[in-house]
Amino acid sequence: MRYAKALIEYAKGTGAEDRVYHELRMLERSFRKHPDLREALDNPILKIKEKFALICTAAVGNGEVSREFSRFITLVLRNRREYYLQYICLTYLDLYRKLKHIGVGKLITSVPVSREVWERIRNSASTLLHAQMELQTEVDPSIEEIDMSRVIPYLVISAVIIAIKYFTSK
Repeated sequence: MRYAKALIEYAKGTGAEDRVYHELRMLERSFRKHPDLREALDNPILKIKEKFALICTAAVGNGEVSREFSRFITLVLRNRREYYLQYICLTYLDLYRKLKHIGVGKLITSVPVSREVWERIRNSASTLLHAQMELQTEVDPSIEEIDMSRVIPYLVISAVIIAIKYFTSK
């Protein structure tokens, strides 16, 4: 938590918090998609320079990382905290989203949704939450049919909760 808080303060001070956010978001995604990345970083045989190159590639591909990101990763590696890097990424992403009032959601459907439908859902959620939304989509073909008699009570409960939050905040 300390590292993430220090990084967001440093990045805010230099005006690079958005760029660092995108770099850490990509790095965290790389951790999720490639579990062997963590194993490589935990390998004591790899030198700091090699770990640094690996992290930068995971964050931006062939692009160039920001100065803030570079300095931060160097600090993490010097202090031998690479084991905690995924946690640091997640914590930074959470702090950034709170700072910028960004909500996160995941839309899971049985078939791909069009860009128009995705936009409408994201915009509706943004309006309800009074925040910018990051909406991820996932297609799960195992979802075949929805029994509306089981879903409607949850929709009613959700609507009541939203209404209560809305009227108590005014």
